[in-house]
Amino acid sequence: MAAGQGLQGKVRGAAARGSAFHVTFPTFTSTQLDPRARGKELGTHRRRAIIANFAGYLDLFTVAGATPSQVRAWGKQALDRSAAWAPQLADEITGIASGAGLEPWQVAVVNARTEILAAVAAPGEGECSTSVVLPGPRTVQTWDWHDHLRDAPMLWEFESRPGHVVRTFTEAGALAKIGVNTAGLGIHFNILRHRSDHTDVGVPVHLIARRILEEAATVEEAAVIARSAPVSASTVITAVTSDDAGSIEISPAGVAVIPPEPDGVLQHCNHFLDPALAEGERHATDRPSTYERLKHLRDHVAELSGDDHTARALAMLSHGPDAAPVCAHPDQTQPINQRWETVATIALDPRAGRMWVHQGGPCQVTEETWQTF
Repeated sequence: MAAGQGLQGKVRGAAARGSAFHVTFPTFTSTQLDPRARGKELGTHRRRAIIANFAGYLDLFTVAGATPSQVRAWGKQALDRSAAWAPQLADEITGIASGAGLEPWQVAVVNARTEILAAVAAPGEGECSTSVVLPGPRTVQTWDWHDHLRDAPMLWEFESRPGHVVRTFTEAGALAKIGVNTAGLGIHFNILRHRSDHTDVGVPVHLIARRILEEAATVEEAAVIARSAPVSASTVITAVTSDDAGSIEISPAGVAVIPPEPDGVLQHCNHFLDPALAEGERHATDRPSTYERLKHLRDHVAELSGDDHTARALAMLSHGPDAAPVCAHPDQTQPINQRWETVATIALDPRAGRMWVHQGGPCQVTEETWQTF
């Protein structure tokens, strides 16, 4: 079958699976420049969703083996570390808590969920796959998470300073995740696991993503911000501009930047690519599908290099167990910490400071199901 015929078949198949009504993520635009006031405004308007997200994480942490006293202590520690590293972001967390009727440590828990899961050494299959091709950039990623938290995501737009707009796909109460800014930079976001991850909770990686969106216009500036944060958990933030990209691998053992291949291709899943950091890799045994997913991306570079973000999303369409589980669907027989779902499919346009967001996995994507944000 020719590549064009295969893609047309995927388009027809996805359209057949679609429906006349497609659910989209809630959107909120902040009007406040002051961090605490901006947080309080968000917390007030998204109160129910933030409270529900916090409750959902408490359920997840309990199943993963954390006690309530541990979660509270880790939330307070995350807030303290955040205040030392970026006091304005700690102020915003406090503002969100005030608006939502929660304690600041509770909102800090939502922002530090990666750190708490690392502290309890939570295992599990699943997670995200990212592809970037330069120039352009032409990007797409799947964002996988636990299905009982599928209602947590939202799209948030705000000005961190006059004239500097940030747009982010995030979770209710979390300061940022995947996004773009009007300085021409965007970021993708994938979780990692490293043997150096530890229980002395540091700066949440979601706050690193937020500061990058607030302050960086280049990949180098993004890497400098990442290196400045004392962390206890690992992640990879792939920063992209119109003509540059770098996967910034972050761990307590150090930070490394993976450049694109000579042909402009940069792809990442949930294992370290830097040779030194890969020596402490935890996904090698915990989540072997990450290697299968990266192979799928590399096998579909031609389709992932196109200008059409719908075609790029459909190139990610692959289901386990017979193929790489890039598009994930939960196994309802498993406990909540072992159920994974592709909650969103996202493409970035840093040049225009916008993103396209589809609720669900690539198998549900059509040209009509995108939110332009």
